Amino acid sequence: MTGILWILVSFVCGSLPLSVWLGRLVLGKDITQFGDSNPGASNVWRAGGAKWGLTAVLLDAFKGAIPVGLATFIFDVEGLTLALVAIAPIAGHAFSPFLGFHGGKALAVTFGIWTGLTIWIVPSILGIFFAIYMTLVKPVGWAVMSGVFSLLIVLIFIGNPLWLGVWAGMAMILGWKHRDDLAQKPEWGLRKRP
Repeated sequence: MTGILWILVSFVCGSLPLSVWLGRLVLGKDITQFGDSNPGASNVWRAGGAKWGLTAVLLDAFKGAIPVGLATFIFDVEGLTLALVAIAPIAGHAFSPFLGFHGGKALAVTFGIWTGLTIWIVPSILGIFFAIYMTLVKPVGWAVMSGVFSLLIVLIFIGNPLWLGVWAGMAMILGWKHRDDLAQKPEWGLRKRP
């Protein structure tokens, strides 16, 4: 498969609005009527509970992990092409043509693409950073981007240029999708449980 075709397949996989379809087909609900109106897994969770929310998270992660993992480990795609293949599912999820080029905030698919690239290394590190910052800073967009920039420090230390390129594309998309939160002043401190 050519590089352009790999990028296109990855973008289409990422753009599949699986959370929206799961909400319609299984829950009989429009998940964009819940929470922040986002067409992603968090609103499946709100609309259908933990079982269906976790299912949506896994589906969104797999649509990033599968094409990137195939390109990385089976078809030996390398270099700039692989970086673009890895960024494409995030872009597809965030700007889905199935949803009029709107989409979700791309966190689950982000974990998926890093799983496809690194198996467990980067998803584990990113998960730890997100868990820490989700308890220390709000709004959520600031927690997400704090985790993203903390990951950059680790990736610089690792020194893999491909991973740094993927990070740059990921950071731009996640920053754009969380721009409303980032326009607010961050509040630091341990969050109180309701």
